[in-house]
Amino acid sequence: MTIERLEKGSRMSQAVVHGNTVYLAGQVGEGPDMESQTRSMLAEVDRLLASAGSSKSDILSAQIWVADMADVGAMNTVWDAWIDPQNPPARACVESKLVLPEFLVEVMIVAAKK
Repeated sequence: MTIERLEKGSRMSQAVVHGNTVYLAGQVGEGPDMESQTRSMLAEVDRLLASAGSSKSDILSAQIWVADMADVGAMNTVWDAWIDPQNPPARACVESKLVLPEFLVEVMIVAAKK
């Protein structure tokens, strides 16, 4: 079975496809607040999944890290409007210090390839 690495860098690939499974690297967003960062982050997830032959309807699992649980409601509002309600993934959401203080949210996705 082949392994395809998309948007390879010296440290990591933004997406890896192995068989019919797509693994995304942790994705963060841009913007001054949780809503804008979540929207930006999920747009990047959409882009990467499409480039790997998948979509948000094919997400198997999502691991979400938020810098402050006080912001999880704002993140969930954007997430709930974005996710395919007919195909919600398994999901975990935890509070964690992220790599840079300006990052409020990060997501790591595993999806099936169409």
